Amino acid sequence: MTVPSSSQLKPIDVGLMGTGEYTTGITPGGQSKSDKKIGVVGVTMFDLRRRGKVGSVLMAGTNGSKFPQVREHFARNVASVYKGLDCDFRSFPDEGKVDAEAYKSAISELSPGSAVIIFTPDSTHYAIAKEALEAGMHVLVTKPATQKLSEHQALAKLAEEKGLVCFVEHHKRFDPAYADARARAKNLGDFGFFSSYMSQPKLQLETFKAWAGIDSDISYYLNSHHVDIHCWIVNGRFRPVRVTASAAAGVAKDMGCDPRTEDTITLLVDWVSNTDESKRGTGVYTASWAAPLKAGVHSEQRFHYMASKGEVRVDQAHRGYSVTEDDTGKADYNVSYMKYSPDEDGFFDSQKGYGYVSFEKFIDACRRVNAGQDKAADFEGKGLPTIQDTVVTTAILNAGRISLDEKRPVEIVTGKDGELQLK
Repeated sequence: MTVPSSSQLKPIDVGLMGTGEYTTGITPGGQSKSDKKIGVVGVTMFDLRRRGKVGSVLMAGTNGSKFPQVREHFARNVASVYKGLDCDFRSFPDEGKVDAEAYKSAISELSPGSAVIIFTPDSTHYAIAKEALEAGMHVLVTKPATQKLSEHQALAKLAEEKGLVCFVEHHKRFDPAYADARARAKNLGDFGFFSSYMSQPKLQLETFKAWAGIDSDISYYLNSHHVDIHCWIVNGRFRPVRVTASAAAGVAKDMGCDPRTEDTITLLVDWVSNTDESKRGTGVYTASWAAPLKAGVHSEQRFHYMASKGEVRVDQAHRGYSVTEDDTGKADYNVSYMKYSPDEDGFFDSQKGYGYVSFEKFIDACRRVNAGQDKAADFEGKGLPTIQDTVVTTAILNAGRISLDEKRPVEIVTGKDGELQLK
């Protein structure tokens, strides 16, 4: 049998679950005021379709009345801006209908072997991913994969049983600076200390007001980035054993969010060596969505990794590219993530951005499995954010939430079956 080359692989149909800022660029107040004014997921899928990797695109939300606005937005801000970009998609539920389970109808319209990409509130990830995997779909779910460790582990088992690709959209793994830092950090000896900070301005509390503090928190939403990067760096060498969380509050409440909404969450995590338990390390991860409105960047993002033979520092908020306008002031732009200006021929030009790459890696993996070139298990152990490779990340985030709710440290232990447990 002749195995098709990558360019000969069949395009894959894709179902996009979620119609919010990250998928479409539309927020409850209209077009996003952040750096994602046309979204990320939708425009990337449309460009992958232009390149022959994606076929039909379906999109599922909860309110069908939103889709005329989305289509008009895509027509005006995407199709008319980029050459050859077809923004057509089928939508669920129908216009005028509200259905919190419209994702089920969308998934039922896809053939087994299609791809489902989930960008919905954190509390819905597990149900949608489970539905898709059981229907024979490959799955990419935004971080956090799930809010509960047990649900993450269940998805990993289901994907393995079905032989399906299941990735978590930890796009920072594809940031060239972070990826190179990880490679260098692995050669610096035993881990000792890790500190990270990631934030977004208060305006995000307006965007996420419907679920902030109710269905999820800022640690699940932003700490997930650097917790995963740290887990990725020390994978197999150190393990987390104890999590203690602390939170600041007040700003979100004053902005009309649910009174339970924390502004800033810090996780303190004890780590121990897998080969010598006398060697220990400390991780401190802080995330906030109460940062100033005019800081010049949409997201502060930096970390410090210290080991026995050296250290690594990365600040990815300021990349040496800023624009100052009379009306809006100075802003730092991260074109390494997504580049929204067209290329010299008018085509979408973000194929090298790590936000785009994280989706293309998933789409390519699905197409290779469908063509028989690879098995889903072949993508394990390569540094990719598979559902299995990201279990420890969810364990830490889940433990942090329990620590906040129950006001106590939470232990992470390995059960007799080899699986992680929280106590």
